Amino acid sequence: MISKPDILNASILIVDDQDVNVRLLEQMLGDAGYTRITSTMDPYQVCPLYRQNRYDLILLDLQMPGMDGFQVLDGLKEIEPDGYLPVLVITAQPSHKLRALQAGAKDFVSKPFDLVEVQTRIHNLLEVRLLYKKLRSYNKELEQIVAERTAELRESEARFRRLTELASDWYWEQDENGRFTKVYGPALEMLGITVDALLGEPKGNNEARWDEAEYAVFKANIAARRPFLDFVYSRTKSDGSRQYLMVSGEPMFDSSGRFTGYRGIGKDVTESMYPVKKIVRRFSTVA
Repeated sequence: MISKPDILNASILIVDDQDVNVRLLEQMLGDAGYTRITSTMDPYQVCPLYRQNRYDLILLDLQMPGMDGFQVLDGLKEIEPDGYLPVLVITAQPSHKLRALQAGAKDFVSKPFDLVEVQTRIHNLLEVRLLYKKLRSYNKELEQIVAERTAELRESEARFRRLTELASDWYWEQDENGRFTKVYGPALEMLGITVDALLGEPKGNNEARWDEAEYAVFKANIAARRPFLDFVYSRTKSDGSRQYLMVSGEPMFDSSGRFTGYRGIGKDVTESMYPVKKIVRRFSTVA
C-alpha cells in the first residue's frame, strides 16, 4: 500500500504560462502538505526537466504560446515510449479533454479550478503512479533474483557435471515415461553401455541380456514408486562374460505431488563380485 507521507513526498511539476495559475496551484499543493513542488512557465523546459527529475506527476496546461501542451505530450512520450506518462492536463476547452487523453495524458481538470476536485485527482493519480513505480521496482528485483538463481543453478550443475566426469559412478534422471533426460559420467562409455540400455528391457540373444528375475524385482520397485538403494543386477554380455551393476534411485514429484520420474546413481561392481580373482591378480602382481 502507498502511505499518505509517500504521496505528500511525491515530486510534482507545474507547467503553465500564466503566473497567477502557477502561484494558485503552488499554494494549493503547499496547503495540502505536498513538499516537492517545482514549476515552470516555459514549455520548452518540460522535457529536459523530466529527463533529469522523472517527476511523479506533471500538471500541464494545454494552451501555451510557442509550444502547446499537446506538443509537450509528444515530447514526453518520446522519453517514456513504453512507460507510464504521469500527466494531468489543465484546460478550459471541453473539446481538448478527449484529445489530451488520446495523446497520453492520464486525467484532466477544467478551468476555472475546483480546488477540491483538483486535490482529489492529484491524490488519485499520485497513488496510481507510486503503485506503478513500486510494481516496476519489484519486477526488476524479481528479475534480478531469478537471473542470480539461474546463474547459481547453472554453475552448480556445471560443477556437478565436472565432478561426475571425474568419478567412476554415473548420475541419471528419467522422466515419468522412463526416458532418460540426464546422464552424467564417463562410466557408461567405458562399460560399453548405451543410455537406453542402462535400465531398459532385457534384450535378446544378439545383445547383452539382463537377468529376468532381477529385472522383475527392479520393475516392481519402479511401478510402486519406491526408492531403491544399492540394487545390484546383472547382464550377460555378448562375449559370455557376466557384468554386475549397482544402482540407487528415488522417485521425483512436483509441488502438486505428481510423479515426474526417477533420479539416482549407478556404478559397475563386477570386480567386487569376484574377490577371488582380485586376490589372484594381486599375487600375480607381487610375484
